[in-house]
Amino acid sequence: QLQASGGGLVQAGGSLRLSCAASGRIFSSYAMGWFRQPPGKEREFVSTISWSGGSTSYSDSVKGRFTISRDNAKNTVYLQMNSLKPEDTAVYYCASARGRWAKTTDDEYDYWGQGTQVTVSS
Repeated sequence: QLQASGGGLVQAGGSLRLSCAASGRIFSSYAMGWFRQPPGKEREFVSTISWSGGSTSYSDSVKGRFTISRDNAKNTVYLQMNSLKPEDTAVYYCASARGRWAKTTDDEYDYWGQGTQVTVSS
């Protein structure tokens, strides 16, 4: 089970930190990812992190502004979002991958959280 939190309304240029708490699975054995679905659009990849945290990947649209991290002792993955833009407005989902290594496509993930809304005003 994955529980995402930390979304909200923020002005452009602001920051938010999303958290995703995991239970019911050996969290530290699996890569994790963040995806988002903007209003009226398809779900898209945002970021992923390997089981140990040693490997990360980002979409071009968030690279340099977002940082993914994980704390295996707390079974939690984070997404620090800085310099937010209106186009970052979306429902953000965390997901657990099928294996240890960072994955960028949603078909590589088998457990999904419920989503948290992020709204960036201009």
